Amino acid sequence: MGVLRLVWRVCAALTVLLVLGVVVALFALVVRGRWREVVLRRWFRALVRAFGARLTVVGGPVFQATPSRGVLVVSNHVSWFDELAIDAVQPIRMVAKRDIRRWPVLGWLITAARTVYLDRERLSLLPGTVAELASALKDGAAVGIHAEGTTWCGLASGRYRPALFQAALDAGVPVRPVVLRYLVSGSPATGAAFVGSDTLVDSLLRVLRLRGLVVEVSVLDEVAPGRASSRRELAALVQASAERALYGGRSVPAQRVHGGVVERESV
Repeated sequence: MGVLRLVWRVCAALTVLLVLGVVVALFALVVRGRWREVVLRRWFRALVRAFGARLTVVGGPVFQATPSRGVLVVSNHVSWFDELAIDAVQPIRMVAKRDIRRWPVLGWLITAARTVYLDRERLSLLPGTVAELASALKDGAAVGIHAEGTTWCGLASGRYRPALFQAALDAGVPVRPVVLRYLVSGSPATGAAFVGSDTLVDSLLRVLRLRGLVVEVSVLDEVAPGRASSRRELAALVQASAERALYGGRSVPAQRVHGGVVERESV
């Protein structure tokens, strides 16, 4: 991509993120309910577009079938861009690793979206996080998690970790599987992935340089309460649904990229 187009995208992204973001943040502080969600959703869609990407939603228009009933939204994890794409469909509370809070600008944005931070180095705090999520779900919130626990290259996914699924069981709410795919010229692409030795700046610039990037968000059928008796069974059900959407029923080995090298693991 030419330098002028790259500069234009950087300016557009910063304008939507900082200038328009301040206005949206002030509006969100004083307005609640449907109008708050509409404004936030349109802002996130504008931000996706400012980064040069186009959003495509497959399936349901939102994650939450009944606004008064909570839902645990479970997606695969490819990039920092995932949160922007998810909130562009429906603004929800996300669970993220604690390190993200320190990211420049994006960390502030993600924190302002009422993100629940998970400290993976102190697993003794996990029951408290699960309890916090269960409480939010019981109150009717839509809460999102990346069940793999880390980012993958986008051509395959990792095993869904069951721990946070306990919140859905405790709250008695459905789970909504969501599949994110990054496409260029109609084919899956790894350019948006944030993996291995990438820095946030490197990943941001790589996304801004991509031509024709499409972020496809597939909203799959809910897994109703009672379908699983344990968090492991629930995680397996949700992962099976996601893999059918990703691979069409084919068995694909998981791949993780480290410094440009693809390492394979059995799923």
